[in-house]
Amino acid sequence: MSPASSFLQFWWTERTRNSFLSHVPKDDLASIRLACHDFSVRAAPLLFNTLDITFRSSLFTKPARMAALDRIGSHVKTLTFNMPHSSETFLPPLLDPVTGEETTFVYEPCTRSSKKSGSRLSVPTYGSWEMTDLLVKQFSPLFHAAANVPSFIRAFSTIPNLKHLRISCPGQEPQQQYRRSIVDYALISLRIAVERTKLPALDTLSLMSIHPGAVLYLNPILGFGARPNSAKRWKQIKKLSIHMDSIPFTPNSPADHFKMLNSYLQLFTSSLRYFKFRWRGAKGPCPISLGVETCVQKRSPPLACPHTCHTGLRPLRFKKLRDMEVENLILDASQVSSFITAHRHTLHVFNFEDTTLRTGTWDDALAPLTRISGSEKWKEKSEEVMDVPLLLSPVGPDAAQVLKKAMRDHNSLARPRNSNRPFCMPNGGWQKAGVRSRELFWGTPEHMGKFLRISLLSWLN
Repeated sequence: MSPASSFLQFWWTERTRNSFLSHVPKDDLASIRLACHDFSVRAAPLLFNTLDITFRSSLFTKPARMAALDRIGSHVKTLTFNMPHSSETFLPPLLDPVTGEETTFVYEPCTRSSKKSGSRLSVPTYGSWEMTDLLVKQFSPLFHAAANVPSFIRAFSTIPNLKHLRISCPGQEPQQQYRRSIVDYALISLRIAVERTKLPALDTLSLMSIHPGAVLYLNPILGFGARPNSAKRWKQIKKLSIHMDSIPFTPNSPADHFKMLNSYLQLFTSSLRYFKFRWRGAKGPCPISLGVETCVQKRSPPLACPHTCHTGLRPLRFKKLRDMEVENLILDASQVSSFITAHRHTLHVFNFEDTTLRTGTWDDALAPLTRISGSEKWKEKSEEVMDVPLLLSPVGPDAAQVLKKAMRDHNSLARPRNSNRPFCMPNGGWQKAGVRSRELFWGTPEHMGKFLRISLLSWLN
């Protein structure tokens, strides 16, 4: 067979071709696409599988950029939307040009493209022509680009095969948590675009480095521009990851952001299978049991409205949750045990990473596992995390004493760290994983025995 025919057979076999292209760096993939039309078509799905964008004022309005997105949008499976907080995203007060007093701006998203201002059918973008003129003069072009909902809808309509949406909005100052910025208007437009575009493959959402107020603007029920069927798109989400900036957490601190977070997580209780949450900065409360926190629980009704109905937060109960991981928390052992009991029929793996217990012990927190399994055999299947000392070969007449001391130190250090390990429900699947993990680290028992014998002889000789 000639080299040319061998290459064609390799290239026309989809499995081998895709395996080869998946290991080619993206810079080289871009060069391969310049070789010929067939190379360009075959390499495009892997080259444009992931798209990272940073929001700018002309991101979704520049014709050349939108034409390029039309050509490659069908290949995009993972989209990362970046919009960091900065001085450019800060919104100053809106002032009346005559009196100098601050003007109230009630925002209502405009989802229809406005006609030309001279047209008889034109509609003001921000409610009235006076308010539109005021915003155009006092707010930057970045604000108007963030509030341009039709441009967001147009952009998302070019990526119909999107599976994973990543949103990153880092950099908000703690003192700005109760101020609305341009980032929040962009999140409103993004949420509306996702809801009004056909995205049947979307099943993963990652909110990386977001500020606490972001969940209000991403909430299809409480957010701006919400419609009765807005929550339908978000019920497709099966995997959810949230990395949120820490919120002041004291018994007397405001609970607004915690309530918004609880309301946002309620949207996914019927569809979520994987959930990961992490507080960025100081430790915070457990997001799945916010209703029992002191700062969130309802206080006595105010004297001005004594008949106001005060109901607590609805507890979170994920019907299909299989894998859960939370990090950087402070909570009670009773909260852990209640969560395990409520999700015992569906939960397979849960991990409390860098977690501190305020009350109780980890034995109390994991007591439901004993009741579910009927015994404490699940403890024997736990993976142990230990410190393994690395020793150099001793030299001199005291080598045997050094070896004995090292073994004693090793035994004293070999204690499991229960607070930072993943737990699996007692269904027999964890024992196999633990054995496999030890084999990957230490090798087979025969290999480890040979290694210890050789090491011991080399030390004693």
